[in-house]
Amino acid sequence: MRTRSNVAGVESPELGAMAWTDVGSPILVVPVGSCEQHGPHLPLHTDTVVATALARELAARRDDCVVAPPLTITASGEHQGFAGTLSIGNAAMADLLIELVRSADWSQGVVFVNGHGGNAPAMTQAADTLGRESRRLLVWWPSVPGGDPHAGHVETSLMLALAPGEVRHDRAVAGPVPAIAELVRSGVQPLSASGVLGDPTTASPEEGRRLFAELSAQLAAAVASWVAR
Repeated sequence: MRTRSNVAGVESPELGAMAWTDVGSPILVVPVGSCEQHGPHLPLHTDTVVATALARELAARRDDCVVAPPLTITASGEHQGFAGTLSIGNAAMADLLIELVRSADWSQGVVFVNGHGGNAPAMTQAADTLGRESRRLLVWWPSVPGGDPHAGHVETSLMLALAPGEVRHDRAVAGPVPAIAELVRSGVQPLSASGVLGDPTTASPEEGRRLFAELSAQLAAAVASWVAR
C-alpha cells in the first residue's frame, strides 16, 4: 500500500494507513521530532516535519521499509520558558523508545530518524538497553558539518524546501551560536531571547533542497550498511 506524503510529495508506505494483515515484516522507520520553539519564523513542529520527510524519502527508495506515525513530543527541556514547547523529559523519552522497539518484534528492525538533537541522551540510553536485549535498532540523525544549531540557516532552508507555507521569513532574525557545553548548561532562553541559534536570514529553498538530498543520501547509506551487517 502506498500513500502520498503531505510533506514533500514523496510516496511511501505508511503504517497507520495499513490493516495488520498487510504489514508483513518490514523495517519500521520511526520519525522522531519535537514540539518546541524554533524562533519567531518557524513552526513548533519543524523537527517533526524534517524527520518525517526524511523517513518517507527512505521508504520511497527502499521497498522493505514502512513509516510509523511520528513521535511528536519528546525531550525538549533545553527550550523551557518558550511558549508552545512541550517536553516529556529524558527518562520518559528513553522508556517510550524502549517500549516502542520491544513492541515491534514483528518487524525486521527499527530505524529511528531523529530530527531533534536534544533527544540524543534518551536515544543513547534506549539504544544501550535495547542492544543488551539483542534487538535490531539503528538510531540516525542528520549531520551537517558547519551547520548552525537551531532555527538557523540549515533548518530554515529545509523548511523552505519542505513546507514553505509554514515559514514566516519576514520574522527571521539572527541569533548567537554558543558552544554546545554552554547550551547544555544553561538552555536556550538565557542565550537567545528569540530562540534562534544561528542565522536564518541567509536561508533559501534551493539550499534546502540541496541539504535534503544530501541528508537523504546519508540516511539511505546508513540503513544499507546496517542491513548488511
